[in-house]
Amino acid sequence: MAVSNRSNSLPLPPGSLGLPVIGESLQFFQDSDFVSKRQQLYGAIFKTHILGRPTVMIYGAEANQTILGNESKNFENSWPASTKALLGPLSLALQTGELHRNRRKLLAQAFKPRTLSTYVEIMGDIAQQYTEKWQQAETLTWYPELRSFTLDVACKLFIGQDNGCQTPLGQYFETWCTGLFSLPVSLPWTKFGKAKRCRDLLLQELGQTIQARQSMENPGNDTLGLLLQARDEQGQGLSQDELKDQILLMLFAGHETLTSAITSFCLLTAQHPEITARLRQEQQQWKSKEALTVDVLKQMTYLEQVLTEVMRLIPPVAGVFRTVLKTCEMSGYQIPQGWSVQCSIGSTHQDQAFYSNPKQFDPERFSPDHLAQQSTERQKYGYVPFGGGIRECLGKEFARLEMKIFAAHLLQNYEWQLLPNQDLDLVVIPSPRPRDGLKVTFKALSD
Repeated sequence: MAVSNRSNSLPLPPGSLGLPVIGESLQFFQDSDFVSKRQQLYGAIFKTHILGRPTVMIYGAEANQTILGNESKNFENSWPASTKALLGPLSLALQTGELHRNRRKLLAQAFKPRTLSTYVEIMGDIAQQYTEKWQQAETLTWYPELRSFTLDVACKLFIGQDNGCQTPLGQYFETWCTGLFSLPVSLPWTKFGKAKRCRDLLLQELGQTIQARQSMENPGNDTLGLLLQARDEQGQGLSQDELKDQILLMLFAGHETLTSAITSFCLLTAQHPEITARLRQEQQQWKSKEALTVDVLKQMTYLEQVLTEVMRLIPPVAGVFRTVLKTCEMSGYQIPQGWSVQCSIGSTHQDQAFYSNPKQFDPERFSPDHLAQQSTERQKYGYVPFGGGIRECLGKEFARLEMKIFAAHLLQNYEWQLLPNQDLDLVVIPSPRPRDGLKVTFKALSD
């Protein structure tokens, strides 16, 4: 896909900018098929106006490579106004250029293989606590429970706090999350207004935690402890204000999208018992043995295929936003300076030029034999659940580790079935989940 800087005489992509000011934002929030309907009307590239800005939506491996691979050249990292305000000005998600590279290097210390290996036991212990509770309940609405599980894991590993979902921080966090992708109208009763208030409360809570940890002789080995000790190439550490914004981003990344991915795994395996049976067969060799380790998890190759396909079929992030730095051409259309471009991850993962029968749940797409037939670049940009380029999700290995530990624990010890008469259609903002919350029966496996 060529990007050039020809004259501004080229036409804009087809589509509609909607109403003045709000554009098509209401339709975007209310209709889970907003993107696919417009793609049927206009094709692989179209214009709209959402979240306060004129936006071009595009998909496909080639488009992803062009946009995600040209950071700071033709395109710059961008977020909707509501997201920017709620993440905070010092968040890694909003930083660019040298500052972004510097801070990314510092934060990466929390996700190095050696550090990740220390997370395994805690993730497994919290998974066991929750599954024992679910077994006693026998029936449950699973999605809210999975949110609590991932938040507890994130709070424990990132800031050393137990039972995070039951604390004031956990309550503020949920309200804050609901406003991240909303109309940026700061009134007390709007989602954004409530989320903004909760951001202030969250920062207070995090500030107290950071201060308490700074006063300790040993700041600890969790993420906060590592970041308190981290120094950049000039020997400078992170300020308390920046620590708060970075920890808040990590809590979001380790909770919201991860909950969506785990929920999708639970849903899709319940709908495909033949795949679940094969997963259980693979797990037999580790059942009732010693605790999981990173080395053991690496051997679960079919589970890896299934989780990879889960995030292809229901990616936890719908798209990636960038701002156009200078007017350019894409696919014969003018993309004006200052507009947003969104690479649609969901549409890329449904691209029939890349995936045969894309709506089918088929883990064999990611078998070693199948992957060997595909080019590296096509694999890299045709499968982007964690984004791509220099801004690929920093915590992707953390997410994959937690998903795998949770899935292995479920498969070895429990079975679950969908309850009838529930709406399994997906609500997609801020991340996909079944409309009725995924209602299931849950019980221990009989020997």
